[in-house]
Amino acid sequence: MTPALVPVTVEQARAVVGGDWSVLPATRGWPHADTVDALRPVAESGIAEGTFLVLLDGVVIGECGWFGPPDAAGEVEIGYGLAAPMRGHGHGAVAVRSLVAWVAARPGVRRVTARTDQTNAASRRLLERLGFVVDGADGPQVRYALDVTAT
Repeated sequence: MTPALVPVTVEQARAVVGGDWSVLPATRGWPHADTVDALRPVAESGIAEGTFLVLLDGVVIGECGWFGPPDAAGEVEIGYGLAAPMRGHGHGAVAVRSLVAWVAARPGVRRVTARTDQTNAASRRLLERLGFVVDGADGPQVRYALDVTAT
């Protein structure tokens, strides 16, 4: 099976942030350590656009999304995370590729960025395989960027 991105609803985000994980069928390991932080902006703002659940065969294995519409320079930052048992199977690459395609299709987007820990070799390889290049470092994190104006 191939993972699919499904828009999260405000109600789902509020439930998960509130500790009620029963609202979604999920794989072992989800929600993971960063899930609540990823869904909190949706729960608090009531705006879900650009935030997705990653589903595999109808079961949540992760989440991904943007940090908001493009800034004045056309830049958008994305984030992503999978349950630990789902990592290393190519699901992250499919999810991030789909997310980048969605983001690049939004008006005014010229560049997509992502941050990961410098020690997270798997995440760094994923971004590099998708064409992202190192764009700087800030303490323990490295920033990657992808120009999407030609897509």
